[in-house]
Amino acid sequence: MVDVDSFIEEAKAEIREEVGDEEAVIALSGGVDSSVAAALTHEAIGDHLTAVYVDTGLMRKGETEGIRETFDFMDGLTVVEAQDRFLDALAGVTDPEEKRHAIGEQFIREFEREAREADARYLVQGTIYPDRIESEGNIKSHHNVGGLPEAVDFDGIVEPCRDLYKDEVREVARALGLEEVISERMPFPGPGLAVRIVGEVTREKVEVARESCHVVEEETAEHEPWQAFAAVIGKATGVKGDNRVHGWVVAVRSVESRDGMTARAQQLDWETLQRIQSRITGTLDNVSRVVYDVTHKPPATIEYE
Repeated sequence: MVDVDSFIEEAKAEIREEVGDEEAVIALSGGVDSSVAAALTHEAIGDHLTAVYVDTGLMRKGETEGIRETFDFMDGLTVVEAQDRFLDALAGVTDPEEKRHAIGEQFIREFEREAREADARYLVQGTIYPDRIESEGNIKSHHNVGGLPEAVDFDGIVEPCRDLYKDEVREVARALGLEEVISERMPFPGPGLAVRIVGEVTREKVEVARESCHVVEEETAEHEPWQAFAAVIGKATGVKGDNRVHGWVVAVRSVESRDGMTARAQQLDWETLQRIQSRITGTLDNVSRVVYDVTHKPPATIEYE
C-alpha cells in the first residue's frame, strides 16, 4: 500500500515541476480517479488549472447535474455539451477497439479546444495503473491511454495517479478530504456507456443502458459490490401485454474486486435479481429480458467492450 502522505507531497511537487507557471486543463469525469487528479493539481498549481467536464452523452443518469454541485468549489469549472459530437463519431462503429479510439480522439479534440480558450499547454488526466497495464498488454485500449490519437496538441500530459491501483486512489481521496460520494464511488469506465453496449452505439441503446445501470446501482447498493452495472447485449423476443415484442436484452453484472485486475461475480440473491429485472422490464418498454452474468475476470473482462 502506498504511503499516502508522501505520495500527495511528491505528486504535487512533480506537477509543479512539470507544469511550472503554465496553464493546465484537467479532464474531470466525476469518478474518483479524475477527482483525485484534479484535487492534487488544484493544490499544486491553484488558479493555473481549469477543470473541464465533457458531457459525452454516455454518462451515468444525473451525472452532469451532480458534477456541477460537487465541484462548485472549483473556480472556472467548464461543462462542455458534446453529446451530439460523440454520438456522431460513434455512428456505424461496431468494433470495441474502434469505439475506444473514436472516443479517445473526440475527447482530445474537445480538450484541445478548451485548452486554447484557457491558453493551457498541459492536459491532466486521471489515468491509473490498471488502465496502463490493460492498454499496454493489448487487453483493451483506454480512451485516455491506448485510445489517444498519435497527434496531440499539448506540451505534456500529466498523470499524477498513473502508478496507483484503485484502492490506493481511494486512500488518497480520503486523505485529501474529498466527499464520500467521490472517494467511495463505484468505478465507471472512461468511455462511458459506449462500452456497455455491444455493437453500434445509438441514442436508443444509450438510454436503455443508462436507465438500466441506474436500477442496478440502486438495487445492488446493500450488497456493496466493487462494481455493478447493466449492459445492452442484443435483442430477443418477449411478450408484453398481449403483444409479441423483439426487444433489447440487458445483462446485469455485479463483481467483487480489490483493484479491477481480477474480479469475481457476486452471488446475488434471487429476490434482488427479480427486483432488478422487474424494474428494468417494467419501466423500459423496449427491453424484453434481463440476464445475469456469472463470469469471473478472467476469463471475462469486467466491462463488455
